[in-house]
Amino acid sequence: MADFNYEDLGQKDYKVCWDYQEEILAEVQADKKAKDAPSEKNRFLLVEHPHVYTLGKSGDEHNLLIHDDFMKKINATYYKINRGGDITYHGPGQLVGYPIIDLEYYKIGVREYIEKMEDAIIATLAHYKLSGSRKEGATGVWLDAEIPAKSRKICAIGVRVSRYVTMHGFALNVNTDMRYFSYINPCGFITYGVTSLERELGEHMDMQEVKEIIKEKFNSIY
Repeated sequence: MADFNYEDLGQKDYKVCWDYQEEILAEVQADKKAKDAPSEKNRFLLVEHPHVYTLGKSGDEHNLLIHDDFMKKINATYYKINRGGDITYHGPGQLVGYPIIDLEYYKIGVREYIEKMEDAIIATLAHYKLSGSRKEGATGVWLDAEIPAKSRKICAIGVRVSRYVTMHGFALNVNTDMRYFSYINPCGFITYGVTSLERELGEHMDMQEVKEIIKEKFNSIY
């Protein structure tokens, strides 16, 4: 069982947190280079962001459906970033996880890393008696993935890997204000919905409890 070096950042500005990730990534890479071996200096950031839209390097700006004036009205910001994937939303009530880890230390590749992340989220949902799964042709975790009319995404995943060290990660909708997803085509999808733990279970969730379960599930799959 792994035990990552978790750091709970509370609520933090997206760009500040992005810069912090880059600093940690550089530290892990420097450690690898200095000893010419995989680095065990892995970190795992947990955070909530103020309202923000981020577009991955291969994303389509047309999937952002609002203009600058309206974005200011809803107190949201927008960044083009260096992860994979299309556009997504982060905001209060959404648990974002940024594992900054050396995949060579765990002896896994990028695809397996993403699958392990999905597995940890699926196990977290199972704790709440929800049946999450992967969806063919899409990253992240979904409910009713095989039923097009009901398929809805509860967790987005987008990562960057540089010299086998990861950054960015997952965004699990816990108590998220779902109205903000109506201003984008989430992850580039037009026909599928989004959901949250709060919406599925009909009650406001204890974020601290969700964080502890996430940590337990991630520890158990490494």
